[in-house]
Amino acid sequence: MKNFQIEIKWGILFVLSGLIWMVLEKSLGWHDVKIEQHATYTLFYAPIAVLIYVFALRDKKRNFYSGKMNYIQGLISGLVVTFVVVIFTPLSQYISHEFISPDYFPNIIKLSVDKGMMSQEEAEGHFTLLNYIQQSLLFAGFMGLLTSAVVALFTRSKG
Repeated sequence: MKNFQIEIKWGILFVLSGLIWMVLEKSLGWHDVKIEQHATYTLFYAPIAVLIYVFALRDKKRNFYSGKMNYIQGLISGLVVTFVVVIFTPLSQYISHEFISPDYFPNIIKLSVDKGMMSQEEAEGHFTLLNYIQQSLLFAGFMGLLTSAVVALFTRSKG
């Protein structure tokens, strides 16, 4: 556990930043009056997510590997951050949809039905907490792997 304190710290910071982002989205109306643009606006979080991985791997390189970290060490470090994020994803989704933005699902269901994208029944089946938790687990794992692989290239020691 002691070997992974840095990754645990950054994984928790990643989750907290995601919750702060949810508060921001909600306060800017992206979960209600501007919900139609939500899918586009939420992409603005991507650079923040990547930066957190950059900071995590730089922290690991500087404070655990004494400034010398190879690609595999960086990749493993990034994957441990990802594991922490994945572990906390169900709780994060629960907090987001039950406390931060409890009207998100009814709002996105209404929009989907009003725009003719889905029937009421389809939308109610699709936009659920369980479905979002499942999607978020897959997305967090895949994007964490991809981000770790790329960031490890740029944070490894040369030579």
